[in-house]
Amino acid sequence: MPPDLLYLGGEWRPGRGAEITSIFPADRSLNRVLHGASRDDVIEAIERAAAAQRDPAWRNLKAHERATSLYRIAQGIAEAADRIAHIQSRDTGKTLKETRALALSAAGTFRYFAAVLETAEDALTPSRGDYLSVSAHEPIGVVAAITPWNSPIASDAQKVAPALAAGNAVLLKPASWSPLVSLELARIVEASGLPKGLFSVLPGSGAVVGDLLVSHPAVGKVSFTGGTEVGRGIARKAADKMMPVSLELGGKSATIVFADADLEVALAGVLFGIFSSSGQSCIAGSRLLVERSIYGAFVQKLVSATERLVVGHPFDPATQVAPLVHDDHRDSVADHVKIGLDEGATLLTGGAPPRGEIYDQGIYYAPTILAGVDNAARICREEIFGPVLVVMPFADEAEAVALANDSDFGLACGVWTRDLLRARRVGGAVAAGTVWINTYKQFSVATPFGGVRDSGLGREKGRDGLRAYMTQKSYYVDTSERPHPWAAASIGSAA
Repeated sequence: MPPDLLYLGGEWRPGRGAEITSIFPADRSLNRVLHGASRDDVIEAIERAAAAQRDPAWRNLKAHERATSLYRIAQGIAEAADRIAHIQSRDTGKTLKETRALALSAAGTFRYFAAVLETAEDALTPSRGDYLSVSAHEPIGVVAAITPWNSPIASDAQKVAPALAAGNAVLLKPASWSPLVSLELARIVEASGLPKGLFSVLPGSGAVVGDLLVSHPAVGKVSFTGGTEVGRGIARKAADKMMPVSLELGGKSATIVFADADLEVALAGVLFGIFSSSGQSCIAGSRLLVERSIYGAFVQKLVSATERLVVGHPFDPATQVAPLVHDDHRDSVADHVKIGLDEGATLLTGGAPPRGEIYDQGIYYAPTILAGVDNAARICREEIFGPVLVVMPFADEAEAVALANDSDFGLACGVWTRDLLRARRVGGAVAAGTVWINTYKQFSVATPFGGVRDSGLGREKGRDGLRAYMTQKSYYVDTSERPHPWAAASIGSAA
């Protein structure tokens, strides 16, 4: 495990803040006790970041030179993928298969934004007079990246890579439940030769580290992934500073299965959409809408397949559903299931931690399916962020769209049908940032990602993901070589 040190402004040093305890969710064994960042640590990191970002040694680098640092970081992540996977599995409870894929994804994100940086172009805009006009993009300055506990290395890369590529300094605050893999990223960034001060990793509480990063006048942008209520608080503070923010927040995504779908493909996609990552995913397909004519048969097959999922140790290659991240989080998931049952839901499977020696040692929860409620139920409205699926029937396309849109969130949606014209209609009618058709949870770093409504503001990834960490500036260059006619007569009289 990484040592009990912060990476502050290019130096490893003990944190002066409160202790953070990282445990292995599979058996509750101790990973590491860290001392998080104090208020003074954060202020020092911000000051170092601002100085490093202003330094011509970084600020004046040409794009391809800055990209070289990102390529080195990408290579370092790829070479350390097994170590990163082990640390992240210990920190979060995810399977090694998933965490290794996340590490390689992070490496790909750094490579992608290095390539975007090398090929990004400013615009020579059409002039309306004797001048050249240019639309250019420049760094914001100091950027704060606040990432969640469920997929830290991938989330870190999606913010840090474009922010560094844009020429900024970056202050990364990982979640207190999963700080270790971000510190491993710091080791790789340091080895890449990135100038000191441009990158810091500051574990700690949101009340200390997060609030100061958001409110400090030297921080020019905050990119946050996490819960909607915290995101709203960040947006309010950012408004006082007139500071841009990117907010990737919660979800309660619908998956819609029409009667004409390939039901085997749909079944596999629904299972993957909700129960992979143990349901701890913002885009989890947690509301399943099934056309009424196939509802009974499809749900019966779904329950049977769910009960055959392998719930197990994250280091076991056969495991499909690993433990949840923390006891407090499992309690929250269990509370939501109880709320659903109290509302009148029918428990079709799951609904409790599995029993047995391996399960009793860890923080497991059985994949759960609930039915028998309408879309007004709390389990249909609130993000549970665990392996809990609510199923509901629908009569026709119009009702499916209405149910999907009857939500405060708008992050993602899945549509299962052989009729691609219908898929396109439904996809266009559903309020969501991403629509998957006959698939689910597929991603490309080249394709923008984000949500609408309470699911957030702005987009990550894609070519525009670089511009999200830059400020646009316009330049006008006179080509007439004559005094402006408005003042020409006065200048002549004075002469």
